[in-house]
Amino acid sequence: MELKRSPRIVKVEAARLEGVRPRAAGCNARLPAHGIAVRPPIVRLTTEDGATGFGVSRVTREGAAALLGAPLDVAFSAAAGNTGAAGDWVGLEYPLWDLASKRAGQPVFRYVAGLVGRDLPATPFRVPCYDTSLYIDDLHLTSDDEAAALIASEAREGYVRGHRNFKIKVGRGARHMPVDQGTTRDVRVIRAVRDAAGPHAQVMIDANNGYTLNLTKRVLDETADCRLFWIEEAFHEDAVLYQDLKHWMAARGIATLIADGEGAAHPALMEWARDHTVDVVQYDYSGTGFTRWLGIGRQLDEWGAQAAPHHYGGLYGNFASGHLAGAIARFTFVEWDEASAPGLDASAYRVEDGYVTLPELPGFGLSLDEPHYSRLVAESGFTLTA
Repeated sequence: MELKRSPRIVKVEAARLEGVRPRAAGCNARLPAHGIAVRPPIVRLTTEDGATGFGVSRVTREGAAALLGAPLDVAFSAAAGNTGAAGDWVGLEYPLWDLASKRAGQPVFRYVAGLVGRDLPATPFRVPCYDTSLYIDDLHLTSDDEAAALIASEAREGYVRGHRNFKIKVGRGARHMPVDQGTTRDVRVIRAVRDAAGPHAQVMIDANNGYTLNLTKRVLDETADCRLFWIEEAFHEDAVLYQDLKHWMAARGIATLIADGEGAAHPALMEWARDHTVDVVQYDYSGTGFTRWLGIGRQLDEWGAQAAPHHYGGLYGNFASGHLAGAIARFTFVEWDEASAPGLDASAYRVEDGYVTLPELPGFGLSLDEPHYSRLVAESGFTLTA
């Protein structure tokens, strides 16, 4: 599907939205508290025919100035949209995908499905999601029972919001507690969340590299009846240790998947996915980008591995990352970091029964409150015109 017109991009606006989570997020295994605020940087592009597209972008004023006035087909090609972004435009690709899909009159997920020749159900298009808000919020408590009850109550809050799948931050013994005490508490929390979420939920754990191989085995052994769906970033990426863990789990009938790739991923991660040393690849949706993720997803589909793009703290990723599922058959989950920000209308998205329903609206199905966004642009952002 080729764009019929190639107008110039004549305006770039940028500003950060200011949003909050329902509650402050605590620590992970290596970092202090993440807090309550989210501040997604939103850039809007306008073409000379008045069409607009917006999305998350960290483009600088200088970077935007260098690209202003370019024809749209220099910045974006529908024919090549699933194989690579065009040079310096990579940092603006979410606004570009939104713009291109709006010009095509399609939601992004249907637009990319058409690019790869994939048939999707008529409507609605639902993608599995999980509540990623179960951070280490219990360090002020001395009782493991109270700590487990607290995190279980947070899971129940997510259940009320429509979630049926949950990811738990573990690794308390890496920094915040003595190793044995922290690991014991991790196990208690996992068991409490499983009880709270029910037997049909998918429950995952994320150690943020806070475990060793032996600690990983201990936790998986002591929670084997909890049927953890995956363990994420158990320890710093190491193919030898992952293979050891795979053999150990197979011998014990533990079917937990190995997930990795969120941060500074090992250069060989995709090779490990091809060889089934790693089961789930989690490159960040923003840092990796939508276009590169389409190519990565195509490879993972061929190899029988799973895709679950990382998203945390950016709000926009709750909505945009799920559109990759239009083109990636083995897309596993949207990582959902519950938050809201004045100025961004995401009301067309619904989380119900563990799925997010993507709206049948052009682009990413989001809209900006014009007065609010324009005020932020004027107060703390920038506007460039050709």
